[in-house]
Amino acid sequence: MAGDFHLEAGCIRRHFDAAADSYDGVDALARAVAQQMDERLEGILHQPDAILDLGCGTGRDLRRLAERYPKALRIGADIAPAMLRKATPPVGRVQRLLGRGSRPQLAAADAAALPFAHGRFDMLWSNLMLNWLDDPAPALKEMARVMKVGGMLMFATLGPDTLRELRDAFADAEGQRVHRFIDMHDIGDALVAAGFSDPVMDMDRLTLTYTDLDSLFADLRQSGSANASAARPRGLSGKSAWQRARARYEARRTDGRLPATFEIVYGHAWKPEPRTTADGHAIVHFQPRRGGPR
Repeated sequence: MAGDFHLEAGCIRRHFDAAADSYDGVDALARAVAQQMDERLEGILHQPDAILDLGCGTGRDLRRLAERYPKALRIGADIAPAMLRKATPPVGRVQRLLGRGSRPQLAAADAAALPFAHGRFDMLWSNLMLNWLDDPAPALKEMARVMKVGGMLMFATLGPDTLRELRDAFADAEGQRVHRFIDMHDIGDALVAAGFSDPVMDMDRLTLTYTDLDSLFADLRQSGSANASAARPRGLSGKSAWQRARARYEARRTDGRLPATFEIVYGHAWKPEPRTTADGHAIVHFQPRRGGPR
């Protein structure tokens, strides 16, 4: 699935660490996605005891999860330590009296090597984290490992049409100006291969608008969403290349604003009973006959 596409984890960590102070002011996309994820929980009868928010950033989704599941233990994990430091706001006396003052536990962690025991969680929440991986398969296997049987994964990630205007504007520029994003069907295949069952996915598109192209670049930089591709340009592009790209993007201006499309893939899946042991032997479940032995 990864092919010749590679994202540099160290670069991603540095970008998000640098964006920790500005992130909450420019996270409109993540907030809109979190609301949609939360609404998708309405029809699902699942009351978790322990929740992992993987890619928790500054912890705003942890607060949302506390409102929906006030009795659940919440743990947040993120690759960027500076983001985690922002995820520990002070808890007031009134909040403690209302039972909402328990702080979530936090861990700096790589999604493909989680520092948690097998079967630790019965819900895993991931808002726009999978799109920062070359290949989601190792992370999805880790998610399945740390999840209890019967646990649920709820996630959202970015699809291939994300930032298509920017990609088209820089189509003839050297290097990868915009990340590649994985197709919904490939995500579904990876879920099943990782051991999840009954995946349900849908796709939506959200368009943000900007007064100018520099405002879009500022949002991407201040949210930590700068280019981390190994094939990204390492130097400045020529003036003529920038002028062509800006002109192409400017041609898309509508009602005085420049559009930026984000394709959002939403999904959830379940951790089923294992079919094989750790060493590959099949597990056979025997059901007693009604009425007992005869």
